[in-house]
Amino acid sequence: MGESKEKFLCVSRADMEERGLSEVDFVFVSGDAYVDHPTFAAALLGRLLEANGFTVGILPQPDFKSKEAFMIFGRPKLGFLVSGGAMDSMVSNYTANNKPRSEDVYAHGGVAGHRPDRAVITYCAKIREAYKGVNVLIGGIEASLRRFSHYDYWSNTVKHSILLDSKADLLMYGMGEHSIIEIAKQLREGKSAREIRGVRGTCWYTSKKEEIPEGALFLPTFEQIKQNTDEGKELYARSYLKQEQNTDAINGHVLAEQAESRFVVQEKAALPLTTEEFDAVYSLPFTRKWHPMYDIPAENGKVGIPALSEVKFSLTSSRGCFGACSFCAITFHQGRRIQSRSHESLLAEAKKITEDADFKGYIHDVGGPTANFRADACPYQKERGACPNRDCMGTDPCKNVKVDHTEYVALLRKLRALPKVKKVFIRSGIRFDYLMMDKDETFFRELCKYHISGQLKVAPEHVCDNVLRLMRKSTHAVYEAFAEKYAKINKELGLKQYLVPYYIAGHPGAGLKEAIEVALYLKKTGFVPDQVQDFYPTPGSLATCMYYTGLNPHSEKDGKLEKVYVAKGAHERRLQRALLQFNRAENAKDVKEALIEAGRKDLIGVLCAHSAHNAHGQKRKR
Repeated sequence: MGESKEKFLCVSRADMEERGLSEVDFVFVSGDAYVDHPTFAAALLGRLLEANGFTVGILPQPDFKSKEAFMIFGRPKLGFLVSGGAMDSMVSNYTANNKPRSEDVYAHGGVAGHRPDRAVITYCAKIREAYKGVNVLIGGIEASLRRFSHYDYWSNTVKHSILLDSKADLLMYGMGEHSIIEIAKQLREGKSAREIRGVRGTCWYTSKKEEIPEGALFLPTFEQIKQNTDEGKELYARSYLKQEQNTDAINGHVLAEQAESRFVVQEKAALPLTTEEFDAVYSLPFTRKWHPMYDIPAENGKVGIPALSEVKFSLTSSRGCFGACSFCAITFHQGRRIQSRSHESLLAEAKKITEDADFKGYIHDVGGPTANFRADACPYQKERGACPNRDCMGTDPCKNVKVDHTEYVALLRKLRALPKVKKVFIRSGIRFDYLMMDKDETFFRELCKYHISGQLKVAPEHVCDNVLRLMRKSTHAVYEAFAEKYAKINKELGLKQYLVPYYIAGHPGAGLKEAIEVALYLKKTGFVPDQVQDFYPTPGSLATCMYYTGLNPHSEKDGKLEKVYVAKGAHERRLQRALLQFNRAENAKDVKEALIEAGRKDLIGVLCAHSAHNAHGQKRKR
């Protein structure tokens, strides 16, 4: 990689000595390898702390079986910062069917096994073993989505807040730039982490009910929602709804949940970054490379960190998502408000990218959770926040949603005009329903003409409107209209470009009947996907709440929550996945079994025969 260590944050005692440091303020323990790039939290928050006058040591993927591995920097002056990494450690280590993954793209050479299960809890235990009484603060996606009691798919139980199970002193949820600097300042003033109260974007705990702020909303207790009964599951669903309704920084409330003799208190969410603050974070002096220690071959002979290749030539233009898909936890973590960087900031970063020796002329992405969301859903959100009881999108989009791609088009045009740039791709998800709401076709046409190459990946997810309603996605008719318009525009442009739609098998609300409808639609259109996503019940999502409880907390009639069908167990999940890939010969037996079980023997000759005689589906040419 050719970069000197001096440009990276400290990773060793030798680095500290080179900088004349006898101790560091913080040790940042991460479940990821160290890549000094702003899409990696340890680098971003480490650089931010450094810019604010704090010293930081990065401890990437330490040997989680050895307390000595956590002692290389000595005892930090202010505390340990602990994150499971860019991905939840259980999701990183296991597939949706609970099978161990064969690689970890955030590890040296992509070698799996360097990130422990339940990494935050494991790391905190070793830190406590190494240093008694040291401040331990947890954050990142793994901690954020487990901040209250939650259903744990891997053990099939309801677990405590990770703040309690990890024995940490303080939890930071959501995006941490504001909270981490405020906390660091208070620690430097002499407070202990357990004493810190009132910082937005944090959770703390107490055994004294009188310490809970006045006006806090109380959730059902852990003892109530952990019960595997109808009553317990209904209370779980109602607890989830109250949490979801209080994720906004403007209209959210302080929340409290009792677990045995302790109370976990969630402060209001951190305020979104302003454009100026967002720009400033991305202007920090990142090397944009993996640390040189990964230049030597890993156990498999490979060098480097595979995850860097996905983002090295990409631009993060926004955060947050008002799409709020049920199966996605981004809104629970980042919120529904959109935070965007300025054109100037993005152009400056793009110019740095073009100067990289490995740059071939292609910017791989300009986006975020949803690429074409660059502003709040409506003008009211700036003052009132995102509506707690109304979806912006979904099968019934809000009439106040303001659809405008003008600013995004202007940004893309500027990027295309940069010297050395041949093509600017958009690979993070496009919300086609939002695109279809735009009466101005400019972005649609420029998307097809300039920003894809041969195919566009989109996520209709299903074809049944009731399932799509539970997913909080648009109706199937909207996707059909989009596909038709996509084909029409490409024909007018003289381009042969196709759609590659993604579908989810086993989502709450979807049974074999619904999977058969997807299969028949795929057969009719001539497209059978190479990959099907099995629904993965991860903490923090509405769909996971529905999966565990069999209830939709957003739909209530006569005091009763709507019941939702849930496909549980490997058997039915396998049958649903087979139906969505009915054309594969190896799936013929499962497809036949599914059709018989669903009472659709009449389709055996339609789907099974096709499955037995055609092992390779043809992509639909639009």
